[in-house]
Amino acid sequence: MDASFFVFLQKSPFNMALFGTAVVTGCMLMWPLFGRLAGGEAPQVGPFEAVNLINRRDAVVIDVRDKTAYDAGRLPNSRHLPMAELATRLGELEKFKTRPLLINCAPGVAGKVCATLTQAGFKEVFALRGGMSGWAEASLPVEK
Repeated sequence: MDASFFVFLQKSPFNMALFGTAVVTGCMLMWPLFGRLAGGEAPQVGPFEAVNLINRRDAVVIDVRDKTAYDAGRLPNSRHLPMAELATRLGELEKFKTRPLLINCAPGVAGKVCATLTQAGFKEVFALRGGMSGWAEASLPVEK
């Protein structure tokens, strides 16, 4: 790097603040990418991407929320497989290994559910970004 850049930064605190802001903003923009590359975050799709998966690729919707939340409202044609029973009921999903799975879950558990299903041999597992609230905000149909 040319020394004139450092001279420019040292001329005014404003220049240093602008450079610092650019660095911080760049890091914030890259944070989601780093999370996905590290494997700590489940691949997510928005409500309209989910509709495309369901309609065009025959995705299976799996709802892992508890029974109360499931009964209050769910995606049309979703299968209820509570998080607590996921490990013991994986056999029910064996016939869907070649199809994409769309997971509807409570906030904060998507990574764990997607990791469990991926380890069980499912190739395409996606979490619904925003869960039921994101789905309802997009004015998409909800079954009760």
